[in-house]
Amino acid sequence: MLNQLDAALNFDRQALGLRAERQQVLAGNVANADTPSYKARDFDFTRALAAATGRADLRDGLVLATTARGHLTVASASSQGGARALKYRVPDQPSLDGNTVNMDVERAAFADNTVRYETSLSLMNLQFRNLKIAMAPDQ
Repeated sequence: MLNQLDAALNFDRQALGLRAERQQVLAGNVANADTPSYKARDFDFTRALAAATGRADLRDGLVLATTARGHLTVASASSQGGARALKYRVPDQPSLDGNTVNMDVERAAFADNTVRYETSLSLMNLQFRNLKIAMAPDQ
């Protein structure tokens, strides 16, 4: 019973953890908006969640079929430093001091991530409430 409950809540737990991690990365970008030569960073949430939960239906991209031994294989995300490997953003307008933080982009990403985090938390609370009702004895 506990294994099924853990499996059912694993996706939400992983999503909340990744949202919190992304929030820290975005906050670091905002905090370093005036730091010379700072490069804005982020990671692909969808790929990180797919790797963390092992759900192939979340992965975007094509899968290459190798039909002969001589075919080349594509490097996976794990061999490239993991799905959560921070990547640098391509700057819209490069600044003279080399800083690539665009505050409009950072604010939008920060707000979007916050709303999605709170929504995930609300849905998880609803799941717990429904489980609590289901386990309660009939009154």
